[in-house]
Amino acid sequence: MTNTDLRRGDVAAIIDHTLLKPEATHADVQATLAEAADLGVYAVCVSPSMLPVDAGTQRTCVVAGFPSGKHHSLVKAAEARLAVDTGADEIDMVIDVGAAVDGRFDEVFADILTVREAVADDALLKVIIESAALLELAGPDAVTEVCRRAVDAGAAYVKTSTGFHPAGGASVRAVELMRAAVGDTVGVKASGGIRTAEFAEELIVAGASRLGLSASRAVLDGFPD
Repeated sequence: MTNTDLRRGDVAAIIDHTLLKPEATHADVQATLAEAADLGVYAVCVSPSMLPVDAGTQRTCVVAGFPSGKHHSLVKAAEARLAVDTGADEIDMVIDVGAAVDGRFDEVFADILTVREAVADDALLKVIIESAALLELAGPDAVTEVCRRAVDAGAAYVKTSTGFHPAGGASVRAVELMRAAVGDTVGVKASGGIRTAEFAEELIVAGASRLGLSASRAVLDGFPD
């Protein structure tokens, strides 16, 4: 059981209910959309090849450059623009993690800016930084610098993880670093490995303002009505 006064509805209102498995079918997407509506979450996050979808009252979130981030910036931009043109409200793009590990932060900035300019004001942009990998390979200063560059490039959110990197997903430490880097005007999305209400609560307390979850029902069931 959780220890804060967070209620089920409060948490549902910040969840991106997510289906990004490579083997996902259109039937799986329809089931995810139905579950999202039943749970009353904020958004549904799917792969770009699944568009268009009818998300009802939920927003539609689509990934770009996923999951490696090694796509050329122009490819990420085209993928993001196409997603917006086929119904996406939000884009979650992956940075080139290797560039950040190398300290090539100008390249990280340019990558993000290219996607930001491609979607213009037609979609909210979240930037996936693979925080666990950055912490492991380059340290906390790299996390901070990447987040600052994302803000400078016009990101609305910074996001911890794809959920596919072997270094791991979200952590309280990463969320704290990210929140400190972006301040109060930019969102922090925690994603990757969040399967319990207790962990979700820790991340929210640390500064997460959005959660990317595939186990949304299990997490929400741990919060009181």
